[in-house]
Amino acid sequence: MAAMSFAMTSATPACRPSIRLGEAPYTLDDLVDDAIGVLDGYSIPAAHVVGMSLGGMIGQIAALKYPSRMLSLTAISSSPVGTDTTHLPKFSEAFAEHLAVGEAVDWSDRDQVIAHLVMDGCVLAGAHPFEEAQVRAFIERDYDRAGGYLSATNHGTLRVGDAWRGRLHEMKAPLLVIHGTADPIFPIEHGIALSEAVRGAKLVRIEGGGHELHRSDWGTIIGAIVRHTGTK
Repeated sequence: MAAMSFAMTSATPACRPSIRLGEAPYTLDDLVDDAIGVLDGYSIPAAHVVGMSLGGMIGQIAALKYPSRMLSLTAISSSPVGTDTTHLPKFSEAFAEHLAVGEAVDWSDRDQVIAHLVMDGCVLAGAHPFEEAQVRAFIERDYDRAGGYLSATNHGTLRVGDAWRGRLHEMKAPLLVIHGTADPIFPIEHGIALSEAVRGAKLVRIEGGGHELHRSDWGTIIGAIVRHTGTK
């Protein structure tokens, strides 16, 4: 039995400077195949998969494309793939303003990037207190580890292929949806729609939770995943 998780973004390793902001040379399906490739590399036949935001979408497609490799799926702060979501609430005004500010950021400037991502954490924090010092320290370590964030926002350019439209009802993997009630990117209605699209899916609401994994919610999130996967 194995577990796999993936989050919403990935930074560009220093060894791949040719990947430029907004010019991802890969597709969403490529990321799905990469995730399954990790299982192949470790000779793991199937795994419990946890994905957040875009990671949750990758997990949904993986569950449709590789049903035999998915013991279960937990989608956190995500949105239903291949579904018309135009009737669902859009991201918050505060997040829209933050995106506009981000367009002027020089992503090769360490200080600018770190300042922007600290503010990003504040905007995504929902109703929880924002732990600025801890967030800043983490971002600084992560920036230096990754050698920069040149392609960190490329995920925003990825789109769901037509092959997956209208197919969520086919999902066989047990689905757990975890969603914050104050999510500024995907409001709670997205989590509700996802849980309603898959037969037998369960929804856990994180009261006041934003688009984040806040420390105060870890117990609730971990407990829900343990119960969902039947692991201890």
